[in-house]
Amino acid sequence: MAAMGRSNRADRGTGRGRTAAQPQPAATGPGGRTHAQGPLSRPVGSGLAELRPDRDRPAAWSLLIDGAPQSMVDLADPSHLGFEYQRRLGHLIDLAAPPGRPLTVLHLGGGALTLARYVAATRPRSRQQVAEIDTALTELIRTELPLERGWQIKVRGADARSVLERTPEGSVDLVITDVFSGARTPAHCTTVEFAALAARALAPGGWYAANIADGSALPFARSQIATLGAVFPELCLVADPAVLRGKRFGNLILAAAHTPLPIADLTRRVATDPTLARVEHGRPLTDFAAGAVPATDTTATPSPLPPPTAFS
Repeated sequence: MAAMGRSNRADRGTGRGRTAAQPQPAATGPGGRTHAQGPLSRPVGSGLAELRPDRDRPAAWSLLIDGAPQSMVDLADPSHLGFEYQRRLGHLIDLAAPPGRPLTVLHLGGGALTLARYVAATRPRSRQQVAEIDTALTELIRTELPLERGWQIKVRGADARSVLERTPEGSVDLVITDVFSGARTPAHCTTVEFAALAARALAPGGWYAANIADGSALPFARSQIATLGAVFPELCLVADPAVLRGKRFGNLILAAAHTPLPIADLTRRVATDPTLARVEHGRPLTDFAAGAVPATDTTATPSPLPPPTAFS
């Protein structure tokens, strides 16, 4: 959930690059917390949660946990993805099936439920399950930033891996992992065994996608590429070139599948974004991860702590 990069402020409200179905209007308007009520801070299981009004969008709110930006929700337009890492995951959601076709999605990590809202808005009748261990955070989000009636989104207050272990084989079209404890991904959600559980849950032709964070020499990202490569034959990575060069700490999106990924379409969509990014796959991705060792349940460590300046 932690968003190390910039929000897509330059593209707010434009919807550039989207070909998915238009969101369905809320039956009773956006509802929920209004900007007139001001920001809100409340202790939750994972730390101090803050909801801050967005200065450019009158129904939008950013969620922070202990000062780390997690996600942004626009109650009036749930198809808007304000953080660059969520926009890149949105491209994968758009390409997972023809526009408007419902999907069955498992979200590991919920936060403000931004991506679940996006799927529900752009792909009506989709069935979604969210694993979010912080039940106090979920209660806060449901109260202050409520979901629209009719959306088929079930939130389970449980550990992401435990929910994945109980997911029936071949039952979901898309598994999205966005699991952070504070600003770090827990070790048990970064292993070959975890990836194998995700592969087991996927229906034929399904995709796995993950948001991770790393910096400097990118040892964690390289290990995650090797880890997914031990389970899935098809991989790609999307990230800011500055992050790939180790110039700054930031988010990287990994996608994996047993069938070829739509690299050309993904590259075109990423090129429409207001923030620069590269799509790596094939030999360049293999070379990028050369020498990295897959993480296992006995060797894995959490993702690295971001530097003190990551959120400044």
